[in-house]
Amino acid sequence: MSVTQLDHLNLSVSNFKETVEWYQKVFGFILVEKGIQDDKPWGIIQKESALLCIYEQQDLVLLDRFESAEKSIHYLAHFGLRIDNQQEWEETIKREKIDVMYDGPIRWPKSIAWYIKDPTGWEIEVVLWDNDKIQFEK
Repeated sequence: MSVTQLDHLNLSVSNFKETVEWYQKVFGFILVEKGIQDDKPWGIIQKESALLCIYEQQDLVLLDRFESAEKSIHYLAHFGLRIDNQQEWEETIKREKIDVMYDGPIRWPKSIAWYIKDPTGWEIEVVLWDNDKIQFEK
């Protein structure tokens, strides 16, 4: 047996409908499955092989990684979504008025990354690898 890729992330969100619409406008995700559990909507959104399972939890508060660390609570710092076109992404940032964190994109040794937040406040690293190829120093 081998693990071939990460299958999905399961996230609580403050507003199901708003979240689905945001991921659709910003990244082109589509809603591929939905239902009701414990009287609350849930669904799976997909863009190619990227899957997010989302559950509405309106009454919860999301602590960011800095607030969680201050309280000695484990956290998810961010999750990454890989893109392949910088120009289209920068047009999306402008069109959707997306705030880019940390004073703009960050240049890593083999990639460039923009850090943003979704409507609930989950931090997302939008990453563009040089030559569209995952690379690491040896």
